[in-house]
Amino acid sequence: MINHELPLAGLKGVGPKLLGKLEQLGIYSLTDLLLHLPFRYEDHTRLTSAADMIPGEFIVIFGQVSSSQALRKGGLIAQLVTEQNKSEIAICFFKAFGRVHSVFSQGQWVLCAGILRENDFGYELVHPEWKSASNGQLPMLETHLRPVYRSCEGFAQASLRRIIDQALMLLQQGHIHCSSLSSLYSEKLSICLPDLVDAILYLHRPDTHCDKKALEERYHPAWQALLVDELLTHQLSLYHARCELDQQQAQVIAYCKQQEQQFLENLPFHLTQAQSRVSQEIYDDLARSRPMQRLVQGDVGAGKTVVAALAILAAVKYGQVVVLAPLEVLATQHYQTLQCWLMPFGISTVLLSGRLKKKAREQVLLDIKCAESQVIVGTHALLQDDVEYADLNLVIIDEQHRFGVEQRSLLSQQASKKGKMPHQLFMTATPIPRTLAMTLYADLDVSLLDEVPAGRRPIKTIALANQRRHEVIARVRENCMNGQQAYWVCTLIEVSESPTSLESSRLPGQAAQALKKILDKELPGLNVGLVHGRLSANEKNQLLTDFKGHKLDVLVATTVIEVGVDVPNASLMVIENPERLGLAQLHQLRGRVGRGSAQSYCVLMYQAPLSEQGYQRLDVLRESSDGFYIAEQDLLLRGPGDLLGARQTGDLAFRFVDLSRDDYLVRFIKSHDIDFLNLIKEEELRAAKERWLSRKSDAALM
Repeated sequence: MINHELPLAGLKGVGPKLLGKLEQLGIYSLTDLLLHLPFRYEDHTRLTSAADMIPGEFIVIFGQVSSSQALRKGGLIAQLVTEQNKSEIAICFFKAFGRVHSVFSQGQWVLCAGILRENDFGYELVHPEWKSASNGQLPMLETHLRPVYRSCEGFAQASLRRIIDQALMLLQQGHIHCSSLSSLYSEKLSICLPDLVDAILYLHRPDTHCDKKALEERYHPAWQALLVDELLTHQLSLYHARCELDQQQAQVIAYCKQQEQQFLENLPFHLTQAQSRVSQEIYDDLARSRPMQRLVQGDVGAGKTVVAALAILAAVKYGQVVVLAPLEVLATQHYQTLQCWLMPFGISTVLLSGRLKKKAREQVLLDIKCAESQVIVGTHALLQDDVEYADLNLVIIDEQHRFGVEQRSLLSQQASKKGKMPHQLFMTATPIPRTLAMTLYADLDVSLLDEVPAGRRPIKTIALANQRRHEVIARVRENCMNGQQAYWVCTLIEVSESPTSLESSRLPGQAAQALKKILDKELPGLNVGLVHGRLSANEKNQLLTDFKGHKLDVLVATTVIEVGVDVPNASLMVIENPERLGLAQLHQLRGRVGRGSAQSYCVLMYQAPLSEQGYQRLDVLRESSDGFYIAEQDLLLRGPGDLLGARQTGDLAFRFVDLSRDDYLVRFIKSHDIDFLNLIKEEELRAAKERWLSRKSDAALM
């Protein structure tokens, strides 16, 4: 266990300033510090041979200064004749501080290390590390590969290494103990993985004979030990939670075939085979005495709402049903649809909205408490302490990834106080690749709505460079003059907005506020609205409601419109800078159109020039409307975190596991999760959860 009397501030040289730097790197504890692993290594253990002196590669050379020249503004350029092969390499300093001028004066011997560059005059090292050598004696070289860590501005690698070395010393001396779950994996496969302490020590201090490529690409046994330990912890934690839930009691619910048939006859459409299959899977779950934990994962427009309505129809005879949505406009949409479908069966549906006035809210709360309201639809307002349910039997959470784990469990906790757990049905319109779903939702049964209802016209997708903006504006004008509506999505709210990642900082983006002004000028006579994440919930809901009611012709928006608001009259979607977004997110945005009878279009207006990979990404969208295929491609191209859109809930909190790279581990662990759970002791799992799942705390390695 970590010595909790030695926080990070107890390490030598760590004061308030360095603590702030460490926190910028996500390091809050000794555990975080030990798991802040190198992303590459430099070999300072030997001099680089002549054959290995390749431009762009890291080299170490030792030689004598043959000439030296001071430059303007404190610069210096020196010629170093290497001891290895007597070749001459230029040493350049744009700012030469301290002893640099004397160390690099003619006749001095120096050890230099850095990235070798090539110019028209030969080879050079710019601002290399250096050590002076008296009497031409080679200074002592290092004994291990030198780690290079992710750092931040003003935090030198040497300072970070000194701090990490102190934590490694504590680990090596036994002041920090840990046990590894990866030993279970080793036993199952009859392979040998190092224990966690040895793996961590080795990754920070690899020997000179190691496979450097295996370390940097994370297939070295030391990396495998960490990956297995982390993945096992996530999987077994979810599986353990599911096993505990399976011990709870829930209301046995039997659906009425005759009532279902009457409901289906009232609909203006027929169910797809996928909808029928998923509905039966839900009925089977409801018929058991343990709580249902099922995720319905559907492509855009696959018809999740009618599947939820069938579950409600079955469950409402036995108690209340709650439908939770992330946005008020979406909750209102669900309320209106469900009220229309369920009213013929005498089922009372109510909307609990944050916009209700005090007296109306009090009446709604009383109706819920007295079971006068059978189906309760709402947003986060449903999670407040003053909402008391009479007999909650089914909880349906739409776009569930937009709610945190604690939020999703609140309703179940309220219902469990009355002796039984409610059944839970989660819904998402974000198709998730199988490997990712197996990991992220290991505690859920997953149903796929992989069929789009008949009659939906495919959305035509076009990719254009933003130099053709005038053509797109003309198309928007034509579209709206014909009575249709259009979305125009931007990735930034204003020009000064800071990018959220290094990748996006390299990609200029059109700002929504500036675009709104342009469209107001270019589209006279049309009503243009602007919705973004900085608006209050009431302001966003009002704008979305106005657009749905055709009070607005064009809605300029950020990605807040990604959630499934249904506007059948919107037939044109323009997305600025699609290169800044993932394919899955672009597919979600595209799905806001194509819901009416008119042919719909999606214009991907990219910033030229675009890289080859950028064109490949957009081609995936142009050529496919299959959300599951698009999600698989997105996982390969961008990774699992970005697939879900900036890690919206923190559920996908892997430090090191990459589900596209490590899918073979996922599949093996998933197929043996029961065996692993039987082998592990409860205290071992608890310690592993603290190691991998805790944040911002001195979580113990054991």
